[in-house]
Amino acid sequence: MKTFSIIGCGAVGKTLGRLLQQSGAVQIRDILTRAAATAQAAADFIGAGRPVVDFGELERADLYLVASSDDAIAACVEGLCRAQLLDRHTTVCHLSGALGSDVLGGAAAMGAQVASVHPVKSFADPAVCVGDFAGTWCGIEGDREAQEILGTLFRGIGGKVFSIDPRFKTVYHAGSVLVCNYLTALLEAGLRAYQKGGVPRETALQVMEPLVRGTVDNVFRVGTAAALTGPIARGDAGVVGRQLDALEGFDTKLALIYRALGSVALELSRERGQASAAGLSAIEELLATRRAGAS
Repeated sequence: MKTFSIIGCGAVGKTLGRLLQQSGAVQIRDILTRAAATAQAAADFIGAGRPVVDFGELERADLYLVASSDDAIAACVEGLCRAQLLDRHTTVCHLSGALGSDVLGGAAAMGAQVASVHPVKSFADPAVCVGDFAGTWCGIEGDREAQEILGTLFRGIGGKVFSIDPRFKTVYHAGSVLVCNYLTALLEAGLRAYQKGGVPRETALQVMEPLVRGTVDNVFRVGTAAALTGPIARGDAGVVGRQLDALEGFDTKLALIYRALGSVALELSRERGQASAAGLSAIEELLATRRAGAS
């Protein structure tokens, strides 16, 4: 049976380590972390694996899964190279969504097959993530042979594998930040606007919920252009102008958000094709004028 070891084992490493071990497709060998206690805790959670704290303690494995923080990946690769564990029969994979497989260049120079797999999922609680991992989309890029090996393993634990262009991986990862982290920030921006309008925060959250959930449902049902509503979808330049003026007088940060997202909404409205060309041209001028004035 093929073997794998985990380098760095936080929430993601624990989750994937347990799932891979339980799949029966591979068998875990070593778990390397900076502290013996965390390595042991990971081994206890996974239910197998030998806790180690030094690269010199590692035994040879078929797959090394680098589950460290992004900043530590290069150092982990250096450690593997120094340990003389890599050759053409070895696969090295990291799990970062922001870094490409080229960060594993040192391993590739020693003959190893390299790739990265990015599970598009929030790994807050490994115990919960093990139970609901099935159906998680996993972006993959790297050497063809490594992709085949890892694609098979991740499909075997319920993942849905898709390809990423490594040239633009940072932009790809920013997409996840925009739709997840920045969605949260956008909702906070909306809350502040509601509160300025005299709506208590808790009430505003209740008012927003059906609107937000309905919008998200519409996006995934009919697509972004068809789901767009509001003044830019209608080509209502008067409303857009008044809202820009009001936001600039209230909070310039919210005005900047409105302008930036307004430009994207304008593109969607043109694609939608229901607003008048004159109205959309007026909105485009408003947004451009406000951007120029703000600078």
